[in-house]
Amino acid sequence: MCGEKLPGAFFNYDTVNNKTRDLEAVALRDSVSISEPLDILEIGCGTGKNTEWLLTKANYLVAADFSAEMVAKAKEKIIANNIEFRQFDLRCDWGFSENQFDLITCSLALEHIENIDFVFGQAKKVLRTGGLFYTGELHPFKQYQGSKARFDAGDGVFELECYVHHISEFFAAAKNNDFELVDLKEWFDDNDKTAAPRLIAMIFRTKK
Repeated sequence: MCGEKLPGAFFNYDTVNNKTRDLEAVALRDSVSISEPLDILEIGCGTGKNTEWLLTKANYLVAADFSAEMVAKAKEKIIANNIEFRQFDLRCDWGFSENQFDLITCSLALEHIENIDFVFGQAKKVLRTGGLFYTGELHPFKQYQGSKARFDAGDGVFELECYVHHISEFFAAAKNNDFELVDLKEWFDDNDKTAAPRLIAMIFRTKK
């Protein structure tokens, strides 16, 4: 529900072993090619695993996450004049100006959102013409097998609420909001393509 408080006291997120987190960082860097500084919105910044890299590509960067605790940790690590940190619920109106960003990155966030069509609609609103929307998510094949986001919250393992989004749902949400697919790549543990892929990374572009 929009505005509902989400748990976020995952104090050891940086140090705990997490194959999905680490592989998504690789996928983002491989997927997003930036030749000139851009105005970027980073959704799912966590404690800053991708933020430092994105900052090197940014004219201005807004780094946002559900978790106020994670945002606070990222803010402690990263100090720059061209970055703004926000605690952010992407289930609600995003509150940015229209045509504010050239690029949106969304890392391991959409499995926690029931209505991804709303997210694509908000992304379309705040992106400039021809702007790019990257999303890196736990592959639905992994979800079919029972995988979901889990965190060590210090006093035990905590499971966030997750929703299965079939690949066709991403395409439908993109089509409904005037995006076109630019790239799609599946990512495997140790590049073992005999097993189910761990991640899916997609880039969509607003239609001109």
